[in-house]
Amino acid sequence: MQFTATQISQFLNGSIDGNPDVAVTELSKIEDGKEGSLSFLSNPKYENFLYSTQASVVIVSKDFAPTQPYTSTLIRVENPYSAFTILLDKYNEAVNAQAAQSGIDKLAYIHPTAKIGKNVFIDAFAYVAENVEIADGCKINAQTFIGANSKIGNNSTFFPGVKIYHNSIIGARVIIHANTVIGSDGFGFAPQKDGTYNKIPQIGNVIIEDDVEIGANTTVDRATMGSTIVKKGAKIDNLIQIAHNVEIGENTVLAAQSGISGSTKIGPNSVVGGQVGIAGHLTLAKGTQIGAQAGINFNITEENKQWHGSPAQPLRNWMRASVIFKHLPDVEKRINALEEELKRLTAELEKNTIHNER
Repeated sequence: MQFTATQISQFLNGSIDGNPDVAVTELSKIEDGKEGSLSFLSNPKYENFLYSTQASVVIVSKDFAPTQPYTSTLIRVENPYSAFTILLDKYNEAVNAQAAQSGIDKLAYIHPTAKIGKNVFIDAFAYVAENVEIADGCKINAQTFIGANSKIGNNSTFFPGVKIYHNSIIGARVIIHANTVIGSDGFGFAPQKDGTYNKIPQIGNVIIEDDVEIGANTTVDRATMGSTIVKKGAKIDNLIQIAHNVEIGENTVLAAQSGISGSTKIGPNSVVGGQVGIAGHLTLAKGTQIGAQAGINFNITEENKQWHGSPAQPLRNWMRASVIFKHLPDVEKRINALEEELKRLTAELEKNTIHNER
């Protein structure tokens, strides 16, 4: 596929600085750009690459002012990152269209009571249990398991090895990456007098609403009763644990290796950094932002507030405290020196007092 700077500019409603007829055939990072490639500049930290890149076309913000000579043709747009994302999406659609798969492989198992929509692809060794409903346009890749009575919405994609337990409800345009498990039992055990534990039956389910994407090797546990819910537009990274009866708000983003304990509710448009731990039975307000490795063990009631540290505290407080942390060894030395000086002065004072009494 080949496009000129003019064609790309018209598609993005941008303006051109440079050769409008220069053609590109591939996308690249700006630091790896070469002749015939298209890249973008959004983060100012990467501006220096603009002056050395060989990329034929670079997308920049409309108010970008270069400070050195450059050779690329620039396309100026409102938001370079969003514009490049649109192009990536279109490129991905074109590639997928060329490699489109359809039909049901003869090595897949489909229970006779399952209902399969139009233009559905089900790959080899996939297992679709009784009373499952798979809507139009879905792609079910190899070794995926879909448990009994589950429902899958239009145009959803499950990558290889996804496991969907029984009674799960998956919305439209949901993407679930390899080896993720939806609907496994919640972690519920009742302690007994003899020190053992009895398993609490987990009879609820998982509901994943429209336009959710879940990364690889993530687990979303079924509810003890009711539903564990991931609301529409949420984006969940790899290696995340979402416990029973948790609710993830609309358009919330969770980064890798975070864990959400049971019955916690995260408000819409929140951002949870990597390796964050959130205790159970909490409520986090809309727009909450939690920095990496933070620990949350209390309700957050103020909307759109940033938190960091473990236990977490408001970001500004944590930044002030972190400055002090760096100086703690020096502070310790000064305190030790002051204590020694105080001992010396105390001993001298006691000596002088005894002398005067004589």
